[in-house]
Amino acid sequence: MIHILVVEDDFHIRRLLQDILLDENYIPVLAEDAQKALDILDRQHIDLMITDIMMPGMDGYSLTRQLRDSGYDFPILMITAKETIQDKREGFNIGADDYMVKPVDGEELILRVKALLRRAKIVNERKIILGKVSLNYDSLTVSRDMERITLPQKEFFLLYKLLSYPNTIFTRMQLMDEIWGYDSQTDEHTVSVHISRLRERFGDWPEFDIITVRGLGYKAVKYEDL
Repeated sequence: MIHILVVEDDFHIRRLLQDILLDENYIPVLAEDAQKALDILDRQHIDLMITDIMMPGMDGYSLTRQLRDSGYDFPILMITAKETIQDKREGFNIGADDYMVKPVDGEELILRVKALLRRAKIVNERKIILGKVSLNYDSLTVSRDMERITLPQKEFFLLYKLLSYPNTIFTRMQLMDEIWGYDSQTDEHTVSVHISRLRERFGDWPEFDIITVRGLGYKAVKYEDL
């Protein structure tokens, strides 16, 4: 069973998140503040954490930073009323994996939780398998039957990111920030160039495709049954 730690000081929101998770057969573990969350983590396994940011005592940023510094690598989803890009950037920079703004939509929350758990499984295994295709994170290789291609690092990370979240649309800026970093001096055209190279390499492979979503960005579509 999947254990999800919910760190939220508001009783009603905490109970709402509990009910949403229970409906999907997850096991919610509730904490009203960061210290309680740390106590829980000392004694039981947690697969994913949902945390508020603005809490009395230690806030969600500090909690996330402390956990990452201590080696905890489970997915962390931040839920908060703070919605500026600066707030989100701070959260991502200290180790959060995703970010939702209150009020929370239950269906969207579950979709994000499922995506984070799927991504965590991929990260832990450091490999993606779809049909005859295998992506190996450690060797930066993409294999199919007897063919084995070692990609440049940025190309591999870009393909790995897209295939980790099939059918999810990423803007060029999102891909730039994650693959090249927030402080990169390159522009968004770099993403388009790398996408073109990936299409040249794998355009005739039937297991997946990289789709341009006009006006938005890119997504990967997987055809695992082929």
